[in-house]
Amino acid sequence: MKHSNDSKAAAGPSQRQLRVGEEIRHVLSDILMRTEFHDPLLAREHLTVSEVRMSPDLKHALVFATVLGQKDIRPLLPALKRVAPYLRAQMAPRLGLRVAPELKFVADEALDEATRINKLLHSPEVTRDLGPDKKD
Repeated sequence: MKHSNDSKAAAGPSQRQLRVGEEIRHVLSDILMRTEFHDPLLAREHLTVSEVRMSPDLKHALVFATVLGQKDIRPLLPALKRVAPYLRAQMAPRLGLRVAPELKFVADEALDEATRINKLLHSPEVTRDLGPDKKD
């Protein structure tokens, strides 16, 4: 017999998780755009938050971030971890939640993956195989 919690987990995030995640994405994007960081690694970068996934209890936010200009964000992740408490404090009054979630930054690799697939699809081997049939 399935418990109701099992079916909820299988169904994906709730509407509330999606709504709060999107709200956090907007607030974080605004803070990152307007804030001058004292960290030299972050001070000169233009960061973008592409997605925020919330835990079911809304206490943890997984933040998918990229750097404009297709630079690798991985070297910046330790700096983002250091400023996460500051960002959380800046977000709290703007969110209207009882508790602002803990932030965990990860590299958003969706664009890299899309670029890799696009290159693969346009490679000579694939183009040859997808080309029109030629009967000899």
